[in-house]
Amino acid sequence: MQNNKITRVLFLVIAFVLSAHCFAQTKKSFQEDMSEWKQKRIKALKDPNGWLNLTGLYWLKPGKNNFGSDASNEIVYKHKEMPKKAGYFLFENHQVYWVTGQDIKVTIKDSSITKALIYEEGKQSAALLALGNLRWNIIQRDDKIGIRLRDLHAPIVNAFKGCERFKDDSTWRLKARFDKKPENKLLITNVLGQTNAQESPGKIIFTIAGIEYQLDALSEGDQLFILFGDATSGKETYPAGRFIYTDFPDEKGNTIIDFNKAYNPPCAFTIYATCPLPPKQNILPIAIRAGEKDYLGGRR
Repeated sequence: MQNNKITRVLFLVIAFVLSAHCFAQTKKSFQEDMSEWKQKRIKALKDPNGWLNLTGLYWLKPGKNNFGSDASNEIVYKHKEMPKKAGYFLFENHQVYWVTGQDIKVTIKDSSITKALIYEEGKQSAALLALGNLRWNIIQRDDKIGIRLRDLHAPIVNAFKGCERFKDDSTWRLKARFDKKPENKLLITNVLGQTNAQESPGKIIFTIAGIEYQLDALSEGDQLFILFGDATSGKETYPAGRFIYTDFPDEKGNTIIDFNKAYNPPCAFTIYATCPLPPKQNILPIAIRAGEKDYLGGRR
């Protein structure tokens, strides 16, 4: 009987040690977490659906919009892979059709098309069209309907090695609490000057050097999304502010805001993005010297 008790005690001790060892192996250090985050950030920017390969943004007018490299088109895109007459967009009744030019191969999901409904307001997502290494799809910004154009081999994609950053510093990884604000609306203005009211679940509240600050948040997927500016904006960081995500709070309303993961909006890299701007109340009066600095070479 005594031997059985000893055996059980030894088993529990070994199980505890093994579980502690496994936990120690899976728990990331601050440095490991930041290294992984920065690698994912670069990968996302260079991805075919990332922001580095944007090379055009054209707004459609009602009716027929001819598209190609020739100056006679309504939409002119000068590129070695763009035919003189690639085809045309037909924009009418809140719908956009694409019609391919003669002897031109344009595809959707690897299938050649001659005519296709590529966008219908409120009913379907926009189709992605391909011609060689060029890609384009329809986007809507309020009452404006446009073409977002990508070049998968854009020079910046291969040349990009990452943004200059402030030194990673765990002291910028702050405990925060979430102040829930049901039916709260945020007025968000984009770089086109368009303003929309968006639902905000509440505020993230945190303390720096003994002073309490707060930022209004938006809900995006399973995270909170925050647009903010600070005293470094336009000096060390992108003039129009930066973005940051936080996890949703736990049952006690607690979360973490890690300013080391503050990052540039797409407009820091390309003039062909339509970025939202931080609301006035999200402009912090202090310098947040953490995260990405301005990407000065990006706005070409």
